[in-house]
Amino acid sequence: MHHKDTHQMANRPIHHRASPLLVAVAAAALLAACGGGDKGDKASQTAAKVNKEEITVHQINFVLQRQPGLKPEQSEAASRQVLERLIDQELAVQKAQEQKLDRDPRVVQQIEAAKREIVARAYAEHIGESVAKPTSEEVAKYYNDKPALFKDRRIYSLQELQIEARPEQFEAIRAKLAAVKNLNEFAEYLKSAELRFNGNQAVRAAEQLPLASVDAISRMKDGDSMVSPNPAGLTVLFLVGSRSQPVDEVRARPAIEAFLLNQRKAEAVQKDLKALRDSSKIEYVGKFGQPSPAGAPALPAASEAPPAAAPAASDLDHSTITKGMGLK
Repeated sequence: MHHKDTHQMANRPIHHRASPLLVAVAAAALLAACGGGDKGDKASQTAAKVNKEEITVHQINFVLQRQPGLKPEQSEAASRQVLERLIDQELAVQKAQEQKLDRDPRVVQQIEAAKREIVARAYAEHIGESVAKPTSEEVAKYYNDKPALFKDRRIYSLQELQIEARPEQFEAIRAKLAAVKNLNEFAEYLKSAELRFNGNQAVRAAEQLPLASVDAISRMKDGDSMVSPNPAGLTVLFLVGSRSQPVDEVRARPAIEAFLLNQRKAEAVQKDLKALRDSSKIEYVGKFGQPSPAGAPALPAASEAPPAAAPAASDLDHSTITKGMGLK
């Protein structure tokens, strides 16, 4: 068995478009609104009345817009389901207001935090609107520069062991890993050495792996292992097996375009925020004015999320390709 030492692997990781369902519902609402004057217009936008409050078609459309992928023929059933949920929500809101729960300091704090997040996100989206879309040449270059994701794409069967160990034990663990014939033999060694560990296994397509680790894993052969440090000790990744499943440039293009565009938007926002910091007066107060303690854990980035379960080979599509590329 071969093994390769690497730097710490990245944590497992990148706008919604209007769906056909939303377009269908909005069109139906528009047609209904064309039937009369002001009173008729208002009535046509009302989907239900809950005591003295109204739930409108606009509210339904807003919810549907956040559920892309629904088909036009599902519009009627989906609209009714959303309406029932909004009715339940409205009843809960009315009761909460009656009991003055909306004035609870904790609730007010959550509302303010959500408001600030929404406004800040709107700012980021506004900055992103000025970013140019990637050209065909840039897409082609990314495709050719990332063979592990596309031309040489593989589906990997992986087993991972998280081992609790002290730094002085690392050398012995690595040596034993290089000498064993299989994972079971290595696990028996860990037990005999009274080293605590836990493991898991999964099948992952290349695009579902952490983007920073794709190239290193693509160089592994079946039966190889990779060792990297973790906060508690070592992580050992075994490549049990793999199979080739390349993706041509035509199929990869939408995902690459979306990835590069998202990347540019993020860079534009960070650049603008840096300029804002440089031109603003920021003063840290109290304990936050003191240097951070050594070894303080860093919070993971928002995009560092575990990959979804690997799809079947026949399920490769735009959303599948994007999963390991930091897209949402």
